Amino acid sequence: MSADTSASPPVHIRIENGPDFVFGPHEDALLRGALRAGLAFPYECGVGGCGACRFELLEGEMQTLWETAPGLSDRDRKRGKRLACQSRPLGDCRIRVRLGPDTDVPADSPQRSRAVLTGRRSVGGDMLELSLRVEGMPAFKAGQFALLYPPGVTGARAYSMSNLDAGDGDWRFIVRRTPGGRGSTTLCDGVAVGERIDVDGPFGHAWLRPGVRDVVCVAGGSGLGPMLSVARGVLAEDSARRVHLLLGLRSEAELGAAAELQALAHERLTATVVLSAPVDPSAWSGAIGFVHTEVERALAPGLDRFDFYFAGPPPMIDAMQDLLMVRHRVPFEQIRFDRYV
Repeated sequence: MSADTSASPPVHIRIENGPDFVFGPHEDALLRGALRAGLAFPYECGVGGCGACRFELLEGEMQTLWETAPGLSDRDRKRGKRLACQSRPLGDCRIRVRLGPDTDVPADSPQRSRAVLTGRRSVGGDMLELSLRVEGMPAFKAGQFALLYPPGVTGARAYSMSNLDAGDGDWRFIVRRTPGGRGSTTLCDGVAVGERIDVDGPFGHAWLRPGVRDVVCVAGGSGLGPMLSVARGVLAEDSARRVHLLLGLRSEAELGAAAELQALAHERLTATVVLSAPVDPSAWSGAIGFVHTEVERALAPGLDRFDFYFAGPPPMIDAMQDLLMVRHRVPFEQIRFDRYV
């Protein structure tokens, strides 16, 4: 869990050629303080992996929370770049950053609260679904994520909600147990049902937008969580929009996750499972290869007739971006994604 900053006085942050805001005493990072102040501060993952929240410190002093965060290259560091999600102001500061459009400002600011773990079940392979009961949190949109603070572990871990917000405080997350990963191991094995976990959210720009185009959801591994949420959101609409949901897994050992797709069975849903490395290819009747390749095989040409949502590891995200934006010229405004880092 992050350090207690409740005794620290609020500080003022000035953005060059932009608005000022107050960084509250309970905030753990510049990014969260800016978002709660209603600013469209750029970000993707919120936990130091992507580099989208880079900024420059012009005046003042900042504490760096993760010195070796992969979101900054050596070149970035030499140029004085910092990550807002891994920086905490120690006093009044002036920074330089390019804010996003007003459309990126959430209607409800994210909040931090305590949640109770109410359930845990296996999804398949090394993935589990965690159910948390939250109180006093803003409603989340299909496709958004939250930050979980595993007890006894430094820093936050980002996970997307897999369900729809029914207003009852039930937030569900699909978590992959990562070998050697203290955060995921603690969440999957070290927190008992009934224990409390700090939660902050909701965050993320890859939430379901209203529209008329059919939707393609592409998930790699535990990226299944937000894609289930987006698919559920489309199917809950009073519309004719169809959903094409493609799930990329490694081998037959992970096929338990396919049951999540079967549970979504709907006349407006087409679900496909793709194995990249089946142990026995002759016994597997489904698609084999990379999931982005199956997207092109099954749905091209005319990919620009869809809205795309995808979540998964960086190689999958990069391959999907190349497929859509470079090779098929799909307009950027029809593409939303979460890069799992």
